[in-house]
Amino acid sequence: MKNFQYYTPTKIFFGRDEEKKVGEILTEFQAKKILLHYGKSSVIKSGLLDTVKTSLKKAQIDFIELGGVEPNPKLTLVEKGIKLVKSEGIDFLLAIGGGSVIDSAKSIAVGALVDHSTWQFSTHEMTPKKAIPLGVILTLAASGSDMSDSCVITNDKTKEKRGFNSPLNRPKFAILNPELTYTVSPYQTACGIVDIMMHTLERFISSGEPSEPTDSIAIGLLKSVYQAGQRVMKNPKDYEARATLLWANSLSHNGLTSCGRSFVMSVHQLEHEVSGMFDEVAHGAGLAVLWPAWAKLAYPNAKDRFKRFVYEVLEIKPTDSLDKDIINGIEKFKEFFKKIGMPTSLKELNITEEDIKKLAINVTFNHTRIIKDVIEIDEAMALKIYREAL
Repeated sequence: MKNFQYYTPTKIFFGRDEEKKVGEILTEFQAKKILLHYGKSSVIKSGLLDTVKTSLKKAQIDFIELGGVEPNPKLTLVEKGIKLVKSEGIDFLLAIGGGSVIDSAKSIAVGALVDHSTWQFSTHEMTPKKAIPLGVILTLAASGSDMSDSCVITNDKTKEKRGFNSPLNRPKFAILNPELTYTVSPYQTACGIVDIMMHTLERFISSGEPSEPTDSIAIGLLKSVYQAGQRVMKNPKDYEARATLLWANSLSHNGLTSCGRSFVMSVHQLEHEVSGMFDEVAHGAGLAVLWPAWAKLAYPNAKDRFKRFVYEVLEIKPTDSLDKDIINGIEKFKEFFKKIGMPTSLKELNITEEDIKKLAINVTFNHTRIIKDVIEIDEAMALKIYREAL
């Protein structure tokens, strides 16, 4: 087990009706004027936005609104939010939605306190030194952005999707009511299930050192999501299943499942190029396509890791051939993705052979980086993985 620091400052308010207390909560955090940041229509149609406004008015907290966040949140709207925050004297941000809304708010939070472009944080040209505080009302179990230190934004001019990590990205609080996820579409629910599992699985299956009990926590979380995911696809209003996914969403990406280990998240890097270039591709859908392709090439270098995953999570029955069991496990996981409504090939996402050549160049930052993990990914290896997924 390697040395590590574990930092989770986000205060969690979990359960039914917790969103109705948001005014009180913001008062606790001494918020005076906030920016309500949200997507396009779901929080309006569901009545959640009105619930929030009622609570804010009761607590006598001023607010302005900025809606319109899209999946794969765009730099253009972030820049609009920064101007609004600066001109209106905003001292707190409230993101209402899923990971895209939260990441958009995170980028606004650090960008509003500097004179240069917030995109320079995403390209790692600059490092944030301060941020406007941020709170979250989560409506989708997926990205774990409600407790994570990461922020991923798409530059809609260059079609680049880039992320950066900073302790300043961690929200001050997050409200998690499983009932708010009841109306999430089956497709987006499935995308979320994939993303949650990948956040832990990519930490668990990496080139890092063994780290108990971290590894056992990861296996337990993966089992919980695998089982709850199947239940919620059959019954969208299964409260306990929704609660499991929502809490796992947070735990999978707040650093818990990587304590004492190093990790890279290669498949996430491969996928960011896909949904960056093809805006219509949901992040979870891209991961569902790419992970099996990566796994088939990577497993010989991490058999002990794959062994625990396929036997303990996927419940593959051991035979006299570990290689065969791992391949069967990868195929079973791929079939699980298909059963919950995920694509299993890049062709299903309308991506062509010519497209993957460009993706392979992009993921290596135009031949300037190699992703070093279970397998080293240069342009040739990236092309091989994309082609396997095609």
